[in-house]
Amino acid sequence: MSQEILRVAWLPYADLDEAEARTGGLPDGVRVDCFLDDGSWPDSVADVEFLVVPYLKGPEVLRRAEEMRSLRVVQTLTAGVENYVPEVPDGVQLCNAAGVHDASTAEMALALALASGRHLDVYARQQTTGTWKSRFGSALADKHVLIIGYGHIGEAIDARLSGFEVGSVTRLARRARDGEPAVRAIDDLHAVLPQAEVVFVIAPHTPQTEGLLGAAELALLPDDALLVNVARGKLVDTDALVAETGSGRIRAALDVTEPEPLPQDHPLWRTPGVLIAPHVGGASSAFWPRSDRLIAAQLRRFAAGEPLENVITAGGSA
Repeated sequence: MSQEILRVAWLPYADLDEAEARTGGLPDGVRVDCFLDDGSWPDSVADVEFLVVPYLKGPEVLRRAEEMRSLRVVQTLTAGVENYVPEVPDGVQLCNAAGVHDASTAEMALALALASGRHLDVYARQQTTGTWKSRFGSALADKHVLIIGYGHIGEAIDARLSGFEVGSVTRLARRARDGEPAVRAIDDLHAVLPQAEVVFVIAPHTPQTEGLLGAAELALLPDDALLVNVARGKLVDTDALVAETGSGRIRAALDVTEPEPLPQDHPLWRTPGVLIAPHVGGASSAFWPRSDRLIAAQLRRFAAGEPLENVITAGGSA
């Protein structure tokens, strides 16, 4: 009787016990090796078919791709995968983590908006010197809000805005959508910017969206508008943002910048009205259970020969 040939998957866990516990049990027909890219590599590099990129690792995990002769699937734990696309070998499916970061990133977007509007960054600095000095704040209530990029995370931001009594929400996506809520096409960007008092940027980074908000677009925003970028820094022209925020005309709350990391001597660090976080939108306790569920579901589909979800680039059959 011939021995069953198991398909090899690399999962980002410390050991098999953790993999079993975190995924709720591993499917039949798959042999799991653990891979954290921490200096050691499994011996099955030539046999791995399903590779989950460890969180906060980049496309460097594919530096031995020429040895991965059996590779069929690369599953990231990030929503954005533009830096992986050039590195994934031909014939290999690339899948992203759409849905995993919705809650964390939406929370971060609202946190940045609230912290900026109510000067929490200023008060945190005052706390180090024991300074009691108040400022009049800018609430989300009654504001006209614009969401640029109405995908999973855009919808999650919208849902969380419902409790803040905003004046209106305008939603933009690549294409207009009928139904409720109304979603307008990105072609309408210039028409809606002059009314946008709070702008959440959460569109994907593509050749079409790079530099989406340049000098002309930022100039269309009303005075004291707040730009919240939780997408990618390259969607906003940095020089134009420095000019507009440096004049004090608009404010910005950024989880992403261009470049990253932002150099210590960059003027954005010291511009009043600019709040910067070091690209941590998805890095919260909400990530782990959601990423585990994604890994488990995709691994089961892979083992059963079923179509995978979140496919960005199609390779051969899984």
